[in-house]
Amino acid sequence: MNVTFRQLRVFMEVAQQGSMARAAAVLHLTPPAISMQIKEIETQVGLPLFDREGRKVTLSTAGEYFLVHARKLLVALKEAEDSMARFRKLEKGLLTIGIVSTAKYFVPRLLARFHEEHPGVEVRLRVAGNREQLVSLLQAGEADLSIMGRPPKGLETRAEVFAAHPLVIVGPPEHPLLAATSLPVNALRGYPFIVREPGSGTRASMERFFGEHRFEPNITMDMSSNETIKQAVMAGMGLSFLSLHTIGLEVRTGLMGVLDVEDTPVMRTWNIVSLQAKLLSPAAEAFRYFIIENGETHLAAHDTPLLEAVRNRQRSAA
Repeated sequence: MNVTFRQLRVFMEVAQQGSMARAAAVLHLTPPAISMQIKEIETQVGLPLFDREGRKVTLSTAGEYFLVHARKLLVALKEAEDSMARFRKLEKGLLTIGIVSTAKYFVPRLLARFHEEHPGVEVRLRVAGNREQLVSLLQAGEADLSIMGRPPKGLETRAEVFAAHPLVIVGPPEHPLLAATSLPVNALRGYPFIVREPGSGTRASMERFFGEHRFEPNITMDMSSNETIKQAVMAGMGLSFLSLHTIGLEVRTGLMGVLDVEDTPVMRTWNIVSLQAKLLSPAAEAFRYFIIENGETHLAAHDTPLLEAVRNRQRSAA
């Protein structure tokens, strides 16, 4: 079988996107070029790797097996490239950063600053829906570094804290509890909650917080999107437990309020995580150092004035 690494990358992208057109856009190729590469791979393999239905493609059974081996080969190639880069002491090449969806509210700005200092590094961002999906990316070698809350258990990783991560309870601007101060957790009893799905770090933090206070929230909906939850809260459908880093715009413009509940904000941490067995490239080491040096300052500049605005609004309501 004479399949090239370039063809393997094309195959991986089509498998991830579920569409040759979307894969073409990501790889900066034309859809016919993508289609031709996939046909060539299938000819080499001697089996159809995708099931076609209009423009949508899904992996066939043979394609699922081929994906496992393709991923291993590309990870091995990336490790070889990183090893050679260490010998050359170069800070350039492709760097893939995996992040949970909550981190997308601040990581792009940090990446922009990093790129200014390291213009030779091409950074690709992989946004996972939740923590479990991000751990899978890390474990499969599809992310050089990951930004997440709790480090994964059962996986040998190097996790380094780089910033505080406050989580708060929010409600629509007209909610009656917004006018109260120093609310006990039990004051939330009976109010509907719209929360993140099981498997997300935010959901785990919420369950730990309420468990410590022996309180069971009235969960009426769970959703996999912070944006959808925010829209539901602003529409008056319920309260929620969210990262302070996701709600800055809504709080500043008065579209959403933060409740003054005892023992909140709930303080967690952000970590930069990599596999212990993985030797980081010079580019990855440069990003790791950059995040540890700059992450706390960057987020504190966001959190401090926002928390002060919340406190001032609560004092005015009282």
